[in-house]
Amino acid sequence: MEETRKIVLFEEENHVNLLPLSFTRPVSAFRVGILTIEEKWRRMFAGDYCIRPVEYLRGKFCGCTHDGPDVWHIAGNVLPDRRLVKQVESLQPGESLVDQAGRLVAFRGTSADFGKGMTGASRRMEDVASLQYVFDVFLNNGEQIKSDFRLLTEGRKSCPLPEGNRLIGSPVDENGNPTLFIEEGAKIECAVINVKEGPVYIGRDASVMEMSALRGPLALCERAKVRMGTKVYGGCTFGPYCKVGGEVDNVVMFGYSNKAHDGYLGNAVIGEWCNIGAGTNASNLKNDYSKIRIWNYASRRFMKTDLQFCGLIMGDHSKTGVNCMFNTATVLGVGVNVHGSGFPRVFVPSFSEGSATSGFSDVPMKKFYDIAERVMSRRGISFTDDDRAIYERVREVASRFKQ
Repeated sequence: MEETRKIVLFEEENHVNLLPLSFTRPVSAFRVGILTIEEKWRRMFAGDYCIRPVEYLRGKFCGCTHDGPDVWHIAGNVLPDRRLVKQVESLQPGESLVDQAGRLVAFRGTSADFGKGMTGASRRMEDVASLQYVFDVFLNNGEQIKSDFRLLTEGRKSCPLPEGNRLIGSPVDENGNPTLFIEEGAKIECAVINVKEGPVYIGRDASVMEMSALRGPLALCERAKVRMGTKVYGGCTFGPYCKVGGEVDNVVMFGYSNKAHDGYLGNAVIGEWCNIGAGTNASNLKNDYSKIRIWNYASRRFMKTDLQFCGLIMGDHSKTGVNCMFNTATVLGVGVNVHGSGFPRVFVPSFSEGSATSGFSDVPMKKFYDIAERVMSRRGISFTDDDRAIYERVREVASRFKQ
């Protein structure tokens, strides 16, 4: 009988480049497409998995116990496809796989060898998709929706699209595969769904209200809700229990977050337990059409990018008031509360509250915990001692990254 593979998803050094989203979760827990990175690997490369995130996340996110002479160590920021999985599967003991830039993708061997630096043979593979910076989440999202859609729907039958809705495009692609998949319990009323540019996935018990217009590729995860008259452009993912309204384009919401009202959001990534107030608008394009600079935690400065479009990046438990406005490529840390008129600065550190006109002050941790407990209890989820320990450490770590 073949022995079950032992697989470790480890955090690459780019953990810091992926702040503020990686403050509160392993990179492998990022949702890109329909699934998280960990869920993709589990479906495509069978084995006994454990996660090895940065030290302070291990109490909640399964600190690693795998050891022994033959363990697959896989970078948690790498987005798998079938071609990559074949290369990882073919690794011999002591052998490693690197990407086009020489970054480690996978190593097969002992934990001791991995920890002290691999000395065996290495293979290079071109065109490996991975998350190096926060904006890579939305840049990769459309293609990842297509990939995950194939993973989740192969050999399965969709629930029918209820009468009163309009499908634009063919219900199957040129290979006979579905372009729209509806899970059990989903409710869709008087919506227009366009699958010409990519598939649309509507998860279990999700809801699409009347007069909404959806364009693929799109992922609406379990119990997510699209409110009346929402305009959803391609490349969007709304994680479990998210609510969305207004106009959104290439937006990823990890889960349990709300943008339930009018306002524009594009080329953006929103963490968990966030709330975006009514009428909030976030720019994703500079008026002079120049390339974008964005706050980078690793360098503690604004980094140049080759991007023309980049919107709001929002850490967990952050919130905006009514009619807030954000400049292009604004980064909000964890536990930020923005309200009032005017544009706040384009980087707001974690555990800050205030406005562009009155300035910002620190959020007391007791106040943060009280709000977090109320918000999470509405979804029947408890704020645990492990959560509290993480946010205590996040506050300590985040203070090093203030301007």
